[in-house]
Amino acid sequence: MARLLRAATWGLFPWRGYCSRGTQEELSKDFVEALKAVVGTPHVSTAAVVRAQHGQDESMHRCQPPDAVVWPQNVDQVSQVAALCYSQGVPIIPFGTGTGVEGGVCAVQGGVCINLTHMDRILELNAEDFSVVVQPGVTRKTLNTYLRDSGLWFPVDPGADASLCGMAATGASGTNAVRYGTMKDNVLNLEVVLPDGRLLHTAGRGRRFRKSAAGYNLTGLFVGSEGTLGLITATTLRLYPLPEATVAATCAFPSVQAAVDSTVHILQAAVPVARIEFLDDVMMDACNRHGKLNCSVAPTLFLEFHGSGQALVEQVQQAEEIAQHNGASHFSWAEKAEERSQLWAARHNAWYAMLALRPGSKAYSTDVCVPISRLPEIVVQSKEDLKASGLTGAIVGHVGDGNFHCVMVVNPDDAEELRRVKAFAEQLGRRALALHGTCTGEHGIGLGKRQLLQEEVGAVGIETMRQLKAMLDPRGLMNPGKVL
Repeated sequence: MARLLRAATWGLFPWRGYCSRGTQEELSKDFVEALKAVVGTPHVSTAAVVRAQHGQDESMHRCQPPDAVVWPQNVDQVSQVAALCYSQGVPIIPFGTGTGVEGGVCAVQGGVCINLTHMDRILELNAEDFSVVVQPGVTRKTLNTYLRDSGLWFPVDPGADASLCGMAATGASGTNAVRYGTMKDNVLNLEVVLPDGRLLHTAGRGRRFRKSAAGYNLTGLFVGSEGTLGLITATTLRLYPLPEATVAATCAFPSVQAAVDSTVHILQAAVPVARIEFLDDVMMDACNRHGKLNCSVAPTLFLEFHGSGQALVEQVQQAEEIAQHNGASHFSWAEKAEERSQLWAARHNAWYAMLALRPGSKAYSTDVCVPISRLPEIVVQSKEDLKASGLTGAIVGHVGDGNFHCVMVVNPDDAEELRRVKAFAEQLGRRALALHGTCTGEHGIGLGKRQLLQEEVGAVGIETMRQLKAMLDPRGLMNPGKVL
């Protein structure tokens, strides 16, 4: 089986809909047959359309397809495929639901895409320990449906119905992170197939403790590693009791500054808010049109509170007083489950609402995170930067964490507009770094933010990461071209 020769010709543009093969050679027939011998002929594809589907995510990075896609049915097959690829110098690209936005699944050097969605079992529920073990094909909605009768739920919600192991791989978070934390806070253990096929349990096989002082934190190393260190084949997650009562609300503000100031004041007052989301006027207009809502076209906060009935009364009253002090108006409260679902559906569909503002366009989203005290400054400045750029864009975010997104809609055939999008994203990232923040709160580094990562962690930080990568993946075959 001959080695693959690769030309790493990749980049941000042209648009992701263009699938480039460059000068890459195809996998040998013998190698493809060896893959089929491991997972079965029906679970291997070299069809162009299938490869194209696996060479792109939701980002604006161009499609770069793998040479083959395999669907292992169990962890033993994952291990065998990884060992086979590694022995022959073939790149390995993990694939979950493909909902990332930083080009994390692009096969920049070709290779084999390992689609883990056929491994879709909930392996073990330990209700008394508030934990569950799931395979990569289990999504967050599937898990919460399964948990419905147990009185438990998993709160990390990035919006998309993403794979839970994929969420671990990207360090995902979402609307509930202000109360329940991110994936980094809620992964207790991982089963990982290392690049050479060896199997690792990061906290020890079968362990599900809440805390430990034993050795290095291997679980934390792999959470957020974006598929560059190994393939996550199972994750043990922390669960939470379903809240006794839930209330949601929206309130409009006279300015971006007022809305973000209210966020900071609510957190400083120790109000245990479960969600606090910001949408600017452009996004509210888009959501009204797309979701057929009748909300004020103004900077708006979406809030949600969890707890007992009595506790909620106090939380809601305190939050409303703070918001009104900052000029809030048009309060709309939602207590019934259907009303809350409609409210949060509008928030989660913000991406599609923006696309509807400009038919035929494509969307690009970038995110940053800053210390909460610097949030008003950067959000106001980013809004001004958007206007100055001439781009059609909106700001939306999980402002309770200091994390927000800029979503822009662009003409994929307009090179000048694409240049301005890239320039805006880089400026935003550097502005966050200057305020002691990070260039990404939840999207990850992927292809597009590697330079910003170097600026964020410095030369020693990058070198340390490279040394860790070289130790676990000395041939550099795990999802090459990402992060570093």
